[in-house]
Amino acid sequence: MRALITSHHGKVAVYARQLNTGKVIAVDENEPVQTASVIKLSMLYEAMEQIRDGKAHWDEKIVLKPGEAVSGSGVLGLLDAPKELTLKDVLTLMVILSDNTATNLAIDRFGVKAVNDRMAAVGLKDTHFYKKVMKPATEPMPADQPKFGLGKTTAREMAVVMEKIGRCDLGGPAQPQDEAICQTALTMLRSQFYRNTIPRYLETLDSSEAGSAIASKTGSLNAVRNDVAIVAAKSGPIVLSIFTWQNEDKSWTTDNEGESTVAHIARAIVKEWSPDGLDGRQMKPGLGLK
Repeated sequence: MRALITSHHGKVAVYARQLNTGKVIAVDENEPVQTASVIKLSMLYEAMEQIRDGKAHWDEKIVLKPGEAVSGSGVLGLLDAPKELTLKDVLTLMVILSDNTATNLAIDRFGVKAVNDRMAAVGLKDTHFYKKVMKPATEPMPADQPKFGLGKTTAREMAVVMEKIGRCDLGGPAQPQDEAICQTALTMLRSQFYRNTIPRYLETLDSSEAGSAIASKTGSLNAVRNDVAIVAAKSGPIVLSIFTWQNEDKSWTTDNEGESTVAHIARAIVKEWSPDGLDGRQMKPGLGLK
């Protein structure tokens, strides 16, 4: 692990934990880092909590109005507006394509304050969603916002968010609707379109019919490549949270060093902890741990 990290031309933070054994690998896991689009995972978790509380619904209607689309990742900016979507549509696009326009629609629906309050409530002091994507801030920003951009977190804290989604650990005592909410979120994360980082060397079989054994959310900027995932390993579920920043390689090719570094770290950990590979059948709410 040290060799992989020191050979990278940039900075790396890693937090990995196997949930059934308690095995941990941690390198600079508490260092605040640029999230890029990984911060959208916190929005998904907030939406899950509000759906659970009856304050939001998967099928509620959200309208993309003319002039609201922004550039960057996603497809909504290419479609004609006005366009009616469901909240589930919006969150799905935010997760699987990291759609920036969909993310802004989610922010309009829930607000970044609700997300940040939720992160603070679960004890995550260094996770913060700052503002809309590719839009100027409409309120005063914290002094560190220019350094981090869209959001900040640590490798350990974002692993906590992903683990909560995987374990179906929503606020308060378990309720009958929890499993369905968490299954919907896991389906989104398993359908991640960008697969050049954590899944790159791990998912060697076609998962299009049975579903992926990896549920993840990526984030990329010119000098940033991140991925946070749950991997349904045969030996037990593993949460991987890997961030690279200040990368010398700023290319947007499949050979990008940051993406390759994340992929090699993920492969090294999973092969060590689960030499028999992955099992997508374990990818269900609770991860078989309840």
